[in-house]
Amino acid sequence: MFRYQLLIEYEGTTFRGWQIQKKGKTIQGLIQEKISIILKEKIILSGSGRTDTGVHALEQSAHFECKKRIANYDKFLKSINHFLNKDLVTILKIKKKNQNFHSRFSAKMRIYKYIIINRLSRPVLDKNRGWHIMNELDLKIMKKAAKKLVGTNDFSTFRASSCRAKSPIKTMKLVKIKSKNNKIEIEFQSQSFLQKQVRSMVGCLKYVGEKKWTLKKFISVMNSKKRILCAPPAPPEGLYLARVIY
Repeated sequence: MFRYQLLIEYEGTTFRGWQIQKKGKTIQGLIQEKISIILKEKIILSGSGRTDTGVHALEQSAHFECKKRIANYDKFLKSINHFLNKDLVTILKIKKKNQNFHSRFSAKMRIYKYIIINRLSRPVLDKNRGWHIMNELDLKIMKKAAKKLVGTNDFSTFRASSCRAKSPIKTMKLVKIKSKNNKIEIEFQSQSFLQKQVRSMVGCLKYVGEKKWTLKKFISVMNSKKRILCAPPAPPEGLYLARVIY
């Protein structure tokens, strides 16, 4: 058996997330189906992690095994992307891997980015690709709050009730906020995340930026470990899986 890694870019608006569901179109299901057709054998695609309905990816990582060696990568990419591009999905790269590689379990770092479009006018070109917030956000205080998220913490406050992770304790390596031309980008780096953790943290940072919460209140909510005290999670359209590092 030959094992291959795929790097995938997709616009998640019309999908019910990454993972195959009983009903609805998913990214995993679509790619798995098309590769099986091209290779003329049933393959199973494994991703580095799930992305929710409406969430995008700049570089999702996945792998599959097949009986036949893929000889021409360029031909394979042209063939598969011919089927995928109309659904706003594209395979950026294919790499041969050894049997020890696993897209999920071999990952050392996952990088997510969240985009906020902070202006009065509703976005047209970036529709469904960022969270439109009319109220001007205070970046200075948001950056102070973001620093409190860095390190090893119990992130129960930001954890969805349906989260299946064994532990709420995660180590956040980096949370960085930058802004240009009314577009705010928040970057999060960790080996793994809880379900809806990033969107929940962004929702709380937004409350701080709007002055609905003080920095002290933000810290208090974070340390409470109570989901009920969390601000409403940011919508999925602003979230991007940016990169998976091995």
